[in-house]
Amino acid sequence: MQMTTNLSTNQPSEDPVIKWLLDSDPSIRWQVKRDLLKEPDEEVTTERERVATEGWGACLLALQGTDGRWGGAAWNRGWNSTMHVLMLLRDLGLDPASSQARRALGLVRDSVTWKGCGPQECDDNPFFAGELEPCINGQVGAAGAYFGQDVQSVIDRLLSEQLPDGGWNCEAPNGSTHSSFNTTICVLEALLEHELNGIISPQAVEARLRGQEYLLERRLFRRRSTGEVIERDRKGGAAWIRFAFPTWWHYDVLRGLEYLRRAGASPDERAAEAIELVASKRGSDGRWPLETRYPGMMPVEIDDGEGRPSRWNTLRALRVLNWYSSRD
Repeated sequence: MQMTTNLSTNQPSEDPVIKWLLDSDPSIRWQVKRDLLKEPDEEVTTERERVATEGWGACLLALQGTDGRWGGAAWNRGWNSTMHVLMLLRDLGLDPASSQARRALGLVRDSVTWKGCGPQECDDNPFFAGELEPCINGQVGAAGAYFGQDVQSVIDRLLSEQLPDGGWNCEAPNGSTHSSFNTTICVLEALLEHELNGIISPQAVEARLRGQEYLLERRLFRRRSTGEVIERDRKGGAAWIRFAFPTWWHYDVLRGLEYLRRAGASPDERAAEAIELVASKRGSDGRWPLETRYPGMMPVEIDDGEGRPSRWNTLRALRVLNWYSSRD
């Protein structure tokens, strides 16, 4: 695959794409102000505070039950469970220090268990102790660490489950010896969030960097053995070159690049092809579409639908392109 798309993403505030992004929910506006416009911290903070009281963030918080759960479950196969809503609130950037976040997370911490939502032996586990699958535990760890919860037991378990090739796979207990992109990205985000929360250990950093190398060795979407593009993942059939939001447990190229950007990784030539792929999907109107949406019940609608221009994918694409262009 060879592409020569212009990667320039200079976006002044009067740019129509920026105006379109700002004409949106506070969860998008504050990230545009921080990541694309580089506005002063106080302006970013003021906008971010609105996530807890307006729009999608406020709607999600209002859906929490008095028992601390969303969707009546720690986890379910839709997207409206406690774990999924916490992951979405993390994506929206709800300030963990806000009174609304502290209240919501306190209810989860003190009341929610895995009873009826995972392996029976995990029924009595507190929510932030996780269950058995590294894919699920990665999401629990990422959300928990972001919101300042104690997820050390989850992190320790994930570190013990790293495979020799550097990644992770939920099927390892069933004999799989090769890692999964889906599981690996979930675990990498948990390890990174734990570090960003100030809990740094040499063992965890080394494991995360090995997992990061797993992605880069495969140029984020190719088989290491043959160099072939991986068209679809084996488990869910999702196409890694089609960008979704929210991603949930699914891997795709844009999610992999977003991880590298947040991790502060130096732009690597092995990510160049993935970056070109992202750039090539930009429409003539300067926007990126929502290319796919995974089946399941969304707790709130946060985009205009599959095939339509997506503020989330546009924001995410612009900032990974900006990150990569910083190498020049």
